[in-house]
Amino acid sequence: MKYYITILILAFGFNSSFSQAPVEDELGSWFTFVGSHKVSDKVSFSTLIQAWDYEIADNFNFILYNLSVNYKVSPKFTTTLAYGYADIDSGFETNGPHTFENRLSEQIGYKHALFKLPIDHRFRIEQRFLNKSGPNVTHNRLRYRIGTKIKLNNVFFVRIHNEYLTTIQTKKVIGFSENRLYTALGINVSKSVNVQVGYLNRTIKGLDLHRLQLGLFYKIDLRKKEQ
Repeated sequence: MKYYITILILAFGFNSSFSQAPVEDELGSWFTFVGSHKVSDKVSFSTLIQAWDYEIADNFNFILYNLSVNYKVSPKFTTTLAYGYADIDSGFETNGPHTFENRLSEQIGYKHALFKLPIDHRFRIEQRFLNKSGPNVTHNRLRYRIGTKIKLNNVFFVRIHNEYLTTIQTKKVIGFSENRLYTALGINVSKSVNVQVGYLNRTIKGLDLHRLQLGLFYKIDLRKKEQ
């Protein structure tokens, strides 16, 4: 049963395009570094660095630095407040001006099992303050992600998730939606470190973008150990 559900998650949000723009012809890269620092049974801090390139490790697109505070309400529920700073180059093979972003976000995470398959949900609201070459603008964005992690053995696992994002339209901002479908093979390097290598399909504003994903994830427990 869990494999049928996995196929459904993979299919959700999948999009193909017959006519491609030049940026769609390139296999880009999407590098992620995430650290989790637990300071108590309820509270932890997370750090994230995420870098996108239009081509593999070349032709800069985006970099985000993010710091968040997480509070574990229960074994199933977690709330998060975060601040991020980003540098964005939205021009493919051009040298146009960059956009600089300050971002605030509020998030709820929920986990449960479905037919013994672990399922995680992430609901996020973002306020994006964009410093452009012209007038500065504020984007309000809603995000929802559903995913699963399938353990193959003590070393290998498969991670799959799909995220839908929508920017709310205002008098100054044109509303638009985006979908990100991700699947990867994970390797547990140790109890606190894992590496994920996979593929991310990003559909946005009529573009169907393909990205090689490489992620490093680690956890550090800063709680005082009992003597």
